[in-house]
Amino acid sequence: MKRRKLLLALLLACTGLNAQTFGEYFADKTLRVDYLFTGNADRQAICVDELSSLPRWAGRRHHLAELPLAGNGQITMRDAKDSTVIYRTSFSSLFQEWLETDEARTMTKGFENTFLLPWPQRPALVEITLFDPHRQVRATLTHTIDPQDILIHERGLTHITPHKYLLKNGPADQCVDVAILAEGYTTDEMDTFYADAKEACESLFSHEPFRSMKEKFNIVAVASPSEDSGVSIPRLDVWRSTAFHSHFSTFYSDRYLTTPRLKALHDALAGIDYEHIIVLANTDEYGGGGIYNSYTLTTAHHENFRPVVVHEFGHSFGGLADEYFYEEDIMNDTYPTDVEPWEQNITTRVDFSSKWQDMIPEGTPQPTPAEDFNTHKIGLYEGAAYSFKGLYRGSYNCRMRTNEYPAFCPVCQRALRRLIEFYTN
Repeated sequence: MKRRKLLLALLLACTGLNAQTFGEYFADKTLRVDYLFTGNADRQAICVDELSSLPRWAGRRHHLAELPLAGNGQITMRDAKDSTVIYRTSFSSLFQEWLETDEARTMTKGFENTFLLPWPQRPALVEITLFDPHRQVRATLTHTIDPQDILIHERGLTHITPHKYLLKNGPADQCVDVAILAEGYTTDEMDTFYADAKEACESLFSHEPFRSMKEKFNIVAVASPSEDSGVSIPRLDVWRSTAFHSHFSTFYSDRYLTTPRLKALHDALAGIDYEHIIVLANTDEYGGGGIYNSYTLTTAHHENFRPVVVHEFGHSFGGLADEYFYEEDIMNDTYPTDVEPWEQNITTRVDFSSKWQDMIPEGTPQPTPAEDFNTHKIGLYEGAAYSFKGLYRGSYNCRMRTNEYPAFCPVCQRALRRLIEFYTN
């Protein structure tokens, strides 16, 4: 009995220390940092654009110095006084994708990027780093945040965008907070948007592990109005004036729907608790996009809306890679085969033990023949991340491979479950 009481006391003490860590360095506010990522295939740079404060902090208050995933970029915040690491996070960006295109070899561009950090109580150093596909540093910037800086823009105190909760399970700091934004919906079309947002929510929580971990999420639908109805489709010479200036044909890929205006996205959310973003586009054109720790953007009125919004959220929330591939192409510029990808659902076998090797039943052939997919639910199937050879996925089919498959594979489910637990436990 005494031993049990001692263990309980130690557990409570550790819990208290964990709770005190956030309060030791941070206040219950959000520091929003807007950056510009600029450059071309040969040279890149990072610039601070603007600093803003938001009324509350909706992110995690534990695992503060740990990365959720490695990502294509990382942010580390240190206490300026003694250089203690007090917060870390990771991300990917449209800029880094663009650097792998032919256009980046002949043109210099700049891309907006916005990140949310807990508000430091005293001066802090923020280091942001971009990596190339070989995990080499492409660009890095360190700058000082002084919370007393009078030029930090206060946002979210007035003029808050109309919104309603579709799911509310608890305080923002104890749940994963997802905001669903309207793109290309006029003020008169907001009832349609709310119905579309409800359908997106229903689709997400029809999939494991979201279904069984639903109580760990808050979902808010944000009625951000656009001047025009619909979104821009450049290949059809259709241009619309919308809230976030999204358009198809990103990097001249007809189905790739993105927005270059990340500041506008976050402006629309000021004063609302959020960590992750889904944007619904008011169009029946097929397409979408998902960027890890940035946003999901998908069309709301195509017949494949339900599977696509879940697939793209697998990218933006879960950091999952695409599992489809092309037999005639090997895109080693994107995923070199001599480096283990950071995404948890693909592998080059350089460091397979860090992925799902422990999930493969004994006796399963590795690589696993495609014709044996009914026998081996988890294996090492060649072909993933756009490449026919050299990259592998964990199951023959998955939500991250095709719209027709009804579920995330066991490998993706475990990766998503671990991430939800990281944010909420």
